[in-house]
Amino acid sequence: MNIKIFLTGLAFFVLCGLSAQNTFKTRIVDAEIAEPMLGVSVFFPELQIGGTTDDAGRVSITGIADGTHLLRISNVGYETIEKDLSFPLEDDQQDQTIRLHASHEEMDEVVIQSTRSTRSIQDIPTRVEFIAGEELAEKGNMKPGDIRMLLNESTGIQTQQTSATSYNSSIRIQGLDGKYTQLLRDGMPLYSGFSGGLSLMQIAPLDLKQVEVIKGASSTLYGGGAIAGLVNLITKTPGEEKELSFMLNGTSALGLDISGFYSEKYGKVGTTVFASYNKGTPYDPAEIGLTAIPEFDRFTLNPKLFLYLGDDTRMNAGVNIVSERRLGGNLDYVKGEPAEDPYFESNKTDRISTQYQLTSDLSDSVRLEIKNSLNFYDRMVAIPEYSFGGQQFSSFSEINLNWGNSASEWISGLNLWTDQFKQSDGQSAQDLSFSNSTLGAFAQNTWSVSEKWTLESGFRLDYQNEYGWFPLPRLSLMYEPLPQLTFRTGGGLGYKTPTVFSEDAERRQFRNILPLDTEALNAERSVGGNFDINYKVPLTAEIIMSSNVLFFYTQIQDPLVLTPVGSEFEFVQPDGRVDTKGVEVNLKWSYRDLKLFVGYTYADVEEHYNGETSDFPLVAKHRLNNVLMYEKHDNFWIGLEAYYYSPQELSDGSTGQSYWITGVMTEKKLGEHFSVFLNFENFLDTRQTAFDTIYTGSLSDPQFRDIYAPVDGFVVNGGLKWKL
Repeated sequence: MNIKIFLTGLAFFVLCGLSAQNTFKTRIVDAEIAEPMLGVSVFFPELQIGGTTDDAGRVSITGIADGTHLLRISNVGYETIEKDLSFPLEDDQQDQTIRLHASHEEMDEVVIQSTRSTRSIQDIPTRVEFIAGEELAEKGNMKPGDIRMLLNESTGIQTQQTSATSYNSSIRIQGLDGKYTQLLRDGMPLYSGFSGGLSLMQIAPLDLKQVEVIKGASSTLYGGGAIAGLVNLITKTPGEEKELSFMLNGTSALGLDISGFYSEKYGKVGTTVFASYNKGTPYDPAEIGLTAIPEFDRFTLNPKLFLYLGDDTRMNAGVNIVSERRLGGNLDYVKGEPAEDPYFESNKTDRISTQYQLTSDLSDSVRLEIKNSLNFYDRMVAIPEYSFGGQQFSSFSEINLNWGNSASEWISGLNLWTDQFKQSDGQSAQDLSFSNSTLGAFAQNTWSVSEKWTLESGFRLDYQNEYGWFPLPRLSLMYEPLPQLTFRTGGGLGYKTPTVFSEDAERRQFRNILPLDTEALNAERSVGGNFDINYKVPLTAEIIMSSNVLFFYTQIQDPLVLTPVGSEFEFVQPDGRVDTKGVEVNLKWSYRDLKLFVGYTYADVEEHYNGETSDFPLVAKHRLNNVLMYEKHDNFWIGLEAYYYSPQELSDGSTGQSYWITGVMTEKKLGEHFSVFLNFENFLDTRQTAFDTIYTGSLSDPQFRDIYAPVDGFVVNGGLKWKL
């Protein structure tokens, strides 16, 4: 009898346990396009059970006990959904379709302007990298005065310092010289030739909405100069809500940054205004008597007017004004103290540029765009017993037409560049003045061949008044066998007309540089391509990994090389080429509020001149980018960074040392409108002056070596942000 009672009781408890084990089923779709989403994490954190959606967007989770449990639905780039569910569920709560919305940060990122396509970034064959949203704000906190750090900490990009005392730097993509990268602002070339010399140091990032980078030949849409790639700085536009924000930043090197941004839309009129003041104090952490950070004062003003002339027509016009005085060199002299026979480098610059853009939707499928920019740049650079200066006036005008549908989209247009430089100071026998113009016509088609294949083809024809005709074809192909897996490949031709305004000439302050012999020189021509793989996979219910691997190759024929001729320097073209090849790897792991980014760049850049091969100077063949971030959205974040640079070949034949740069960055929001930030940049105090030299000779007549590592060392900065 006892056995019967025991078995009956056991069966009762088993049945009760089974009845308490519930199943949850749901279907997840993208809220914008209503398509099922693969790999979405559906998780009950208290129970530590969950699953991921299949290719139909469905998931089924069993073993859920009776009671109220928190459900978390998350996916990279989408807003996380959390809600309490009480089990057993009501019938109308089971097997529901749940819509995931892209996060506000990602919504801004997917609108890519550099490709000029109306398609989202996921649907274009051209590989585009972007920095936007909170990542852009984080980088802005660390260097509010310029965009060097914003670019330098990206995989495959290195900002190369060209002056030990003035801090001047240029952009290198995949190891190629800065002159091969085209720098744009809202799709228009404002920083080229002479005006590109100090541009990285004079662009504040705080009015930028996003930064877009296309690596490899991009000449089809943007003409000469985009051999290594392009960087497009996209500024903010008026939103539906008014924005008023201010930032105050100070550094342990006695630097100061004050900036403000205002944006508002009044019916059919809108405006944005950005203003900033940036100040640098002479700083010499190595105590060698030379400035690692020069003294400078810079003022920036960027007002812009937007007119919404109807549902189909929009126009904007703006002006960018930058004025700066920069002085580096002998520390005592820069501070205004007595100094015997001091070395110095002085830069005085004034930049005024205008931008105009008109966009009109002629029909549901046809869009007309007209844009223009005028740029005036005045710079004077002086060193002891020598000064060089001049004024550059350039213009850019374009008209283009975009038409088609989701299956096939076309863009075609005409544009005209004019560029004139008039030397005002320097050696009269070495006048570097010039005037040239380029007329271009282009057409590009993006064709959805099938559900999984997309082809992008383009052709450009330029005519340059000094060097003639340049046909530039380009082709890109995208294959998406699965929603989480994408392959892209592409390539094309590029060119760069000879210019005296290069990194090598900048290092010499343009002293003893002979004018170009346009009859003896040819335009530099390039051919290149890349292939990349994007893959995103949920490793567990809450750990998601996304990866990108890019293989690249670019070859430049007839490279322009600055060569000593007695006491002077002349640009010549040796028999040979420069090529760069390598791989970029980007990995990202996300787990709740933690994110880990790991990037690796291998860049093998070689010079092949007159039958001999050598490594291109100032290229770190191996680079590691590591960032660990803890982030409570819209509340608090803290990040740890570590960057490794392998030894670099130097132009004097020696080899620099490898080094690490580390940093800690943090920000805390105080209430709805205020936040404070604090950053410890390069807290291991990595400096070239700590393990190598930056000059030979005397302090009065220093002969500077290549700068391949930081010279400013450990710097703390922090401040306050206020946003209405």
